[in-house]
Amino acid sequence: MTDFASLLVPDRGQKARAIHLVDKGTFGDWAKGRGADDRSLLVAHRFDGKTGYASVILPRGGGIEVVSAVANASSLSPWCLARLAETLPEGSYKLAQGEPGKAALGWLLAQHRFDIFHSKKEPERGARILVTGEAARIDEAVRLAEATALVRDLVNTPAGDLGPAQLEQAVRDQASRFDAEVRVTSGAALNEGYPLIAAVGAAATRERAPRLIEAEWGNPAHPRVAIIGKGVCFDSGGLDLKNATGMRLMKKDMGGAAHALALFNLVAAERWPVRLHLLIPAVENAVSGAAYRPGDVVKSRKGLTVEIDNTDAEGRLILADALDRAAEGKPELIVDFATLTGAARIALGPELPALFANNDELLEGFEAAAREADDPLWRMPLWDGYDDMLKSDIADIANATGSQMAGCITAALFLRRFVPREVAWAHLDMFAWRSKARPGRPKGGDALGLRAAFALLSRRYSGR
Repeated sequence: MTDFASLLVPDRGQKARAIHLVDKGTFGDWAKGRGADDRSLLVAHRFDGKTGYASVILPRGGGIEVVSAVANASSLSPWCLARLAETLPEGSYKLAQGEPGKAALGWLLAQHRFDIFHSKKEPERGARILVTGEAARIDEAVRLAEATALVRDLVNTPAGDLGPAQLEQAVRDQASRFDAEVRVTSGAALNEGYPLIAAVGAAATRERAPRLIEAEWGNPAHPRVAIIGKGVCFDSGGLDLKNATGMRLMKKDMGGAAHALALFNLVAAERWPVRLHLLIPAVENAVSGAAYRPGDVVKSRKGLTVEIDNTDAEGRLILADALDRAAEGKPELIVDFATLTGAARIALGPELPALFANNDELLEGFEAAAREADDPLWRMPLWDGYDDMLKSDIADIANATGSQMAGCITAALFLRRFVPREVAWAHLDMFAWRSKARPGRPKGGDALGLRAAFALLSRRYSGR
């Protein structure tokens, strides 16, 4: 893991190169105050303060200063310093005016690399260190960067190297940092207690057998919060086999589990007065003679019988048993993360997680937290009128509708059947992947909605 703490340091008067941030409204006045040599250099680079992420290095005696264009110099986004952190020479830097605030996150993450599978490593670059007067915010920025990097690294790891057993070990490794209790249910106990999880993972080899991974942290007397993540370590689609294009990125189908584990870490590190309950149903949706079949009926942990309409709608099945297990602890809040439906991506694209919740107060809290964290979400409806699309002729409910309409909504409605009405519940259906690189956000696995969820929990529990 990148040593993020060494890249963001408190201002103690040490030498640091100045970074000037300008936008289209402030660039003109800023440029008037510069010397003729600087203005000539800016003209030569066609720098106008308007083009996002554009920057110019200005010679300053034996050193340098930097000017960079941002969208709004008075309100920095998390990513407005990321390009600089990727491209500047090694050394220490400091904003000429103001403090980095949220932008410290992009500075840190721009220097993280996932390169463990490269036989030839890129030459080591020296660190770009950001000096800040906001010493109190350094720890939070570092933790957010560590949590995001954890999500990226887990999602980027090939499925051959990250099956249910390796995901279990990742939970154990992280839980040990906080002395959290870990329980794993597998084998006969899983078949008996969590039949939907067992059914989805039945076709996998013994080495990649399904399991429910749980971790608990905090005082049992404090409010209970359950965090659930879909842990499908690889999704072939089962007997309803995906095509090659659909299967190519399915190592990322455990992205929900990665988000849940990262959020567990963030909250435990803050030591808020909560009792955290992490649940990760970990499976491989494989193909073999033991695979569950379209048309099968499986009785869930809750007792509802589920007709399997589509074996590629497996995420909601494993989440259903996990939701029922979480509800047994009588939490006041459940949050689940899942790379659940292609329908959500068709509706909202890859960068905007779909947010569902069973009460308006929670929805509004999430939306406010998303704005605060600059981590966008989009509210979607739990539309009761579509509930009958999940009807089965021979069981209590079907796991899919057979329709191309409202796919992410009906998936969320399926999950709602396993959440008690009195428990606040939010469901994030996200992609966990970036298809193209942007500053501080390389192509590959990424955290989407993680900071928003952390901000929501902070609003609810940090002041108690």
